[in-house]
Amino acid sequence: MTVNADSLNQFFAQVDKDQNIYVERLREVVAIPSVSSDVSLRPQVFAMGEWLKKELTRLNVEYVIRDPGTHEMDGHTLQLPPIILGYYGRDPAKKTVLVYGHYDVQPALKEDGWATEPFELIENEKGELVGRGSTDDKGPILGWLNAIEAHQKLGLELPVNLCMCFEGMEENGSEGLDDVINAEAKGWFKDVDAVCISDNYWLGDSKPCITYGLRGISYYKIAIKGPGRDLHSGVFGGTVHEPMTDLAYIFSKLVTPKGEILIPGIMDDVAPLTDAEEASYPPLDFDLSTLHKAIDAENTIHDSHIDALKGRWRYPSLSLHGIEGAFSAPGAKTVIPAKVIGKFSIRSVPNMVPEKIDQCVVKYINEEFAKLGSKNVVEVECLHAGKPWVASFEHPNYVAAANAVERVFKVKPDLTREGGSIPVTLTFQDALQKNVLLLPMGRSSDGAHSINEKLDRSNYIEGTKLLGAYLWEVSGQKF
Repeated sequence: MTVNADSLNQFFAQVDKDQNIYVERLREVVAIPSVSSDVSLRPQVFAMGEWLKKELTRLNVEYVIRDPGTHEMDGHTLQLPPIILGYYGRDPAKKTVLVYGHYDVQPALKEDGWATEPFELIENEKGELVGRGSTDDKGPILGWLNAIEAHQKLGLELPVNLCMCFEGMEENGSEGLDDVINAEAKGWFKDVDAVCISDNYWLGDSKPCITYGLRGISYYKIAIKGPGRDLHSGVFGGTVHEPMTDLAYIFSKLVTPKGEILIPGIMDDVAPLTDAEEASYPPLDFDLSTLHKAIDAENTIHDSHIDALKGRWRYPSLSLHGIEGAFSAPGAKTVIPAKVIGKFSIRSVPNMVPEKIDQCVVKYINEEFAKLGSKNVVEVECLHAGKPWVASFEHPNYVAAANAVERVFKVKPDLTREGGSIPVTLTFQDALQKNVLLLPMGRSSDGAHSINEKLDRSNYIEGTKLLGAYLWEVSGQKF
């Protein structure tokens, strides 16, 4: 099918006309606190799944539910949220595009520092739609559904068959998803020609990009325990091995303040930097001021924007995330915790593999702990792991996306990698043997996973146009 410019222009006009409807729809789903990592909020993840099923029914999308089973979390056996598989159109003469998104979100509390209630969508004077999940990933999911609705209102046939995969556990390790994808590779997904995921962000705030690589992630917890109960530091300080002291020591042995990973063997498998890759950095629309704006500070490790990008997406990093069991409330409490749990993650890059990372981490922490001579006990556990991913940006799928960006934004997109992790990209690539594309809707300053997460109205509306234009452009490509 060739790209029909008149049809695309009608679609763009319809999106503009209905933009307030789309904002209200986003407000409705942001109000559902679908936090997958909180036991008390697991029912809300199911509620979000129910909302999606009703919306798919309204849009005449054929769908099935795949039950990924149960899992253990925080001492509870919990039902995993449903994986929703959809199909809009099954014309054998058309290409079939698979789109993926997740309907769960990160935790958010007003007291974390939010300027507004995190689960109430607020549009501020800058046109920012502020609320948890607005950009990660409820806005992009709605973008696909809004595109279907706009075509229906115009009486326009979608130029491709649209296959869908929506899950509710991405922010908590995507448990059960890989099994479903592998099981459906020759079933629900058997006719898929290309995959598109809109769950990442522009490199900066002014120019769209297309992303062809992501870092992987290995997330760890270190549990250190000793006393049978919490102790009074005035009575027992200086007489017992304190778990918190041991943990602070171990944390100090993992990474330097300049980001150097201290675990032996971690850097051994990092793919070497090629001349072609080195030459790809200078043309990118990015400078340190963009990064400073995104973090609301100027405390970057690197003085060069190119070195900063390399640190962000082409080299591994180790980040310390938090400590459970430690006193953190206001005031002074002189307690020695009986058990503490430290959490950290390693972002991995090609050609690193989770199994090798795990071996290095467990061996090193046990060796360092042994040096302490502590009578406490240490346990190291990898909570979840995903491999890094890189795709070919010369594939027609990427050509289609670049053409769509030019139609909507009138500029050529940057081709980028990214530092975040979306393990499902590699799963789709390996299971389906099809090209996978990341086509972001939001900006680098959106604050996904942070306080005051937002999606600019302009990105939401123009992003909906972009997703629709991409489908038209894919329909005209030869695979």
